[in-house]
Amino acid sequence: MLTAILHFTRLGRAGFVFAREGVFALADPLALPPGPRLGLRLARLIERGGAASDAARLGTALSRLGPPYVKLGQFLATRPDVVGQKIAHDLELLQDKMPPFPQGEAEAEIAEALGRPVSQLFAAFGPPVAAASIAQVHKAEVDGADGRRTVAVKVLRPGIEARFQRDLDSFFYAARLAERQSAEARRLRLVATVETLARSVAIELDLRLEAAAFSELAENMKDDPDFRVPKVDWDRTARRVLTTEWVDGIPLNDRARLAAAGHDLPRLGRALIQSFLRQAIRDGFFHADLHPGNLFVDAEGRLVAVDCGIMGRLGLKERRFLAEILYGFITKNWTRTAEVHFEAGYVPPHHSVEDFAQAIRAIGEPIHDRPADQISMAKLLTLLFEITALFDMRTRPELLLLQKTMVVVEGVARALDPKLDMWTTAEPVVREWIERHLGPIGKIEDAAQEIGGLGRLIGSAPGLLSRAAGTIERLDAQTRDGLVLSPETVDAIGRAEARRSRWMTLALWAIVAILAIWLLR
Repeated sequence: MLTAILHFTRLGRAGFVFAREGVFALADPLALPPGPRLGLRLARLIERGGAASDAARLGTALSRLGPPYVKLGQFLATRPDVVGQKIAHDLELLQDKMPPFPQGEAEAEIAEALGRPVSQLFAAFGPPVAAASIAQVHKAEVDGADGRRTVAVKVLRPGIEARFQRDLDSFFYAARLAERQSAEARRLRLVATVETLARSVAIELDLRLEAAAFSELAENMKDDPDFRVPKVDWDRTARRVLTTEWVDGIPLNDRARLAAAGHDLPRLGRALIQSFLRQAIRDGFFHADLHPGNLFVDAEGRLVAVDCGIMGRLGLKERRFLAEILYGFITKNWTRTAEVHFEAGYVPPHHSVEDFAQAIRAIGEPIHDRPADQISMAKLLTLLFEITALFDMRTRPELLLLQKTMVVVEGVARALDPKLDMWTTAEPVVREWIERHLGPIGKIEDAAQEIGGLGRLIGSAPGLLSRAAGTIERLDAQTRDGLVLSPETVDAIGRAEARRSRWMTLALWAIVAILAIWLLR
């Protein structure tokens, strides 16, 4: 009871801040039942005056509520099915910028995490150059065998874990309450959405995992000439501290500097799209926060991505789904595109493949009628997910994260080249994956894997049979003279039986009576 009161208090404070900043003005009262509609009108009575934009209202409210709500807002930008397209778009504009915490606290955190004072770890350690909701970054220098080098040092905010845990508990409480009351909330899987947010935050709060993400992404893309990530300094990395190579590059959104340095902007746009698709389709592990602030161009013309705190993963089934969906739209094969949804288990089998193909055609045909530079792959995925509710397709958080990242990546690429042809750019990456994995070579490899799995099962059969025989022998020995239970077990069974409900007892007596009548007839 006390826990519920605490959750209601925290959520009530959040509701007050939203009302005060005018966030509830974004809701459509006509779409609400009478009770919530009245609550919405009452909440608007305390609205602060002013004509701030919708995005500014949201941003101000979330920033006032603190880092967990800023992170929640950024996460909900990936869930237009939950908050609506308009609010999701406004949340995409939310900047994760917070005031820095003091230099002394940062140095104390580093010393505690790495076991040595900052003066012994770094030849120079500067003030923060960027501060966000979870951590801030300092520019520093270290001495090594190859001379002095510049590094970026990321430090978690003091006490941030406890604050996130407290607010995440309240988010879970609200999601469970909503799912108990609403079938639509259950379809949207609000509890699973909060679980996804909690996992994402857990990874961001352990900087060793972000360091591992840097390392995995670098390994996956080591042979790609257009994309790289900074190297990790593992000796100066711990759970609350991450040290990486400092990136000396031009921000990707500074087009004037890029052009002055002689970089080919359309080539950079194509490289960004293809690099992201390779990460998602080929590797199943993609950088899910590729906004312009996290992208630079180095002197060799390579894209450099920083901040691997938010990463996405796709299993082989999801990668095949994505590749075949995109290729189906490229080739206008609507039936095959629909079949992929059913084969992946995303659409329940009681629906018609033909009806779903018709819905997909309604999305795809208008896109193909437009000039190439007006076709949006992100818009395609958005429309595709919009029709899923009509076919009882349950929300897939990993695909929504992919869609959100595609929206951002496409926007950045189009800023570099407004005439970018998305289909022509994507086609080589998608076709290569399909030919590799769904062509003859891929089928041979799948068959080899299945044979290998069967071989491992056959190889383990003697051990399984031996363990089964041993289990049967022990069971026979234990039951030969009757199964003996300890007094504690007997007492526990008695207490459990005593707790059986009155209805269970009546049901048992009813069964006995029916059996007696049947035997005596």
